[in-house]
Amino acid sequence: MAALTQFTVPAVTAAVAAAIGERDLVIQGDKRLRYAQVVERSNRLASYLHSRGLGSHTPRSELAAHQTGQDLLGIYAHNGNEFVETLLGAFAARVAPFNVNYRYVRGELAYLLTDSGATALVYHAAFAPTLAEVLPSLPRLKVLIQIADDSGNALLDGAVDYEAALAAGSPQPPPVQPCGDDLYVLYTGGTTGMPKGVLWRQQDIFMASFGGRNLMTGEPIGSTDEVVARCVANPGTKLMILPPLIHGAAQWAVMMAINTGQTLVFPSVVDHFDADDVVRTIEREKVMIATVVGDAMARPLVDAVAKGDADVSSLAVVANGGALLTPFVKQRIVEALPGAAVIDGVGSSETGAQLHHVSTAGAVSTGMFAAGPDTCVAADDLGSVLPPGHDGLGWLAQRGFVPLGYLGDAAKTAATFPVIDGVRYAIPGDRARQRADGTVELLGRDSATINTGGEKVFAEEVETAIASHPAVADVVVAGRPSQRWGQEVVAVVALSGETGATAAELIEHAAESLARYKLPKEIVFRPVIVRSPAGKADYRWAREQAASG
Repeated sequence: MAALTQFTVPAVTAAVAAAIGERDLVIQGDKRLRYAQVVERSNRLASYLHSRGLGSHTPRSELAAHQTGQDLLGIYAHNGNEFVETLLGAFAARVAPFNVNYRYVRGELAYLLTDSGATALVYHAAFAPTLAEVLPSLPRLKVLIQIADDSGNALLDGAVDYEAALAAGSPQPPPVQPCGDDLYVLYTGGTTGMPKGVLWRQQDIFMASFGGRNLMTGEPIGSTDEVVARCVANPGTKLMILPPLIHGAAQWAVMMAINTGQTLVFPSVVDHFDADDVVRTIEREKVMIATVVGDAMARPLVDAVAKGDADVSSLAVVANGGALLTPFVKQRIVEALPGAAVIDGVGSSETGAQLHHVSTAGAVSTGMFAAGPDTCVAADDLGSVLPPGHDGLGWLAQRGFVPLGYLGDAAKTAATFPVIDGVRYAIPGDRARQRADGTVELLGRDSATINTGGEKVFAEEVETAIASHPAVADVVVAGRPSQRWGQEVVAVVALSGETGATAAELIEHAAESLARYKLPKEIVFRPVIVRSPAGKADYRWAREQAASG
């Protein structure tokens, strides 16, 4: 393990760019940037950040797990080369990058930037008006870098244009020495509570989710030379990133792509999901892999494919993560894309990648996953790790390469990252059981579980049953208070524009696959389901709709 502690993102990225510098790294519309260009531009940004006094100020050894001794830089931007360059540039300057949800309104944005203690922010001009509202309450935010876009918004006072900042920086990395203790910060989505900043050592996230080991076998990469050899051998597979990069799994896909020599393709339309633009881009660029987040993104994509207006025969893999992709939609994907595979990946901000499942024609399912390295199930009381084949329900857990903790929250750090038999685990709250063959049955997040009449109902299994009705465009399930049951199951449903269904019809359909006590007591119809920009269910919103339905 001693050799592995030497991995840093800047060192690996520099070595990869030196070997395949002329290969395209980012394609978006007419814009094409090669590996060498992206790394040079990220170095220029790093040099600018360093010139403003940003970097690492306190060694890790002098800090508690919930503390950071580095400046934090928020990335408040749409998908594109600037997001990738900012990630890489922050790492090279020893500044910790973190994600900023661009749908946040004033109060939410102020909370996030205050909680993080951010001293720098890179943002698209479209978000300048919201940012301007909160700047007076953020005296620590001293470096503002604004990316020009079509919004027409002028530079905020004190801000510098993104390209001007790059022009002012050196193409060589700043005179600092990144190390494996440097931080990567990932804020949780806040769909079940207030967002929390998860503190990852760069070494740990590299091994857990940036391509530092084979997630099927657990075999780690032994050296930077091995990473480079793997990239050189890759012919330049094109990976299309559809979720916003403010979503952790999308960032992991980017870093995995860089460390395996792939080419990243982004849609031309970035402020909303445009399925027609996506399929045209797949056709033009001969994309082989596309990433999605659940039914909310996959349904319109498969609808656009089914139109037959674009040749998407190059698309061999649809990779899903971050939200439920139901068997009904998986089946539609493999029918629309003959020979293609659907890969489900499961993980969280607190664990990195943990589980995977592959569906192909004739073998479509959900809920059962192959366990990745160091994934296990902890007992209900967190006193032990359950052996495979144990009948009891437990907590999905991860050991080995796990985060340090939550920024600024010692108590929540201790609760989520307990020590069991001398080993530290990450246990963010998913309920699971592990079968004798090692496969894991994932039941869902405990915070979204509904306790009705003494029985536990997992929201995702009800969502799966209702989503398979052809009239349903989207669904999210939540509990609401009930004098009789304690809580009762309520489904919030958006119907497709082409067909309709009554509440009774949807409940009858769900009864084909669910026990009676799991059936919704009410269906609440809404024009659309509110989700995060990444497509994750917003259970706080769902509970509000259930209560008012």
